[in-house]
Amino acid sequence: MSKKGRLDRINSHEKYKPVFQEVIKQKIFVIRGHRIILDKDLAELYGVSTKALNQAVKRNRDRFPLDFAFRLTSEEASGMRSQFGVGSINSVDKWL
Repeated sequence: MSKKGRLDRINSHEKYKPVFQEVIKQKIFVIRGHRIILDKDLAELYGVSTKALNQAVKRNRDRFPLDFAFRLTSEEASGMRSQFGVGSINSVDKWL
C-alpha cells in the first residue's frame, strides 16, 4: 500500500474517534473506587462473545494485573441494575 493510501486510511478513522470515545465513556462505571467496564461491554468493544472474553481472561490470568477483574457482590449488582439501568447483570458471577 502506498504512503498516501495508509494516510487516507488513518485519517478516515479519525472521524469516528469522537463517537467511539463517547461510546466507551458511557460504558464506564465507578465501583469500589475503580473505573470499570462490564465484561459484556468489553467483549462488545472487541467484537467477541462475553463467554469467549471471560474464558481468555481465565486461561491467561497471569498476564493481567491482580486487580484487572473482580466479581460484583449481589448488592453491587443490584445497585447497578437500579442506578444505571444495567439489566443484564443476572448474577454476581459477572467479571469486571
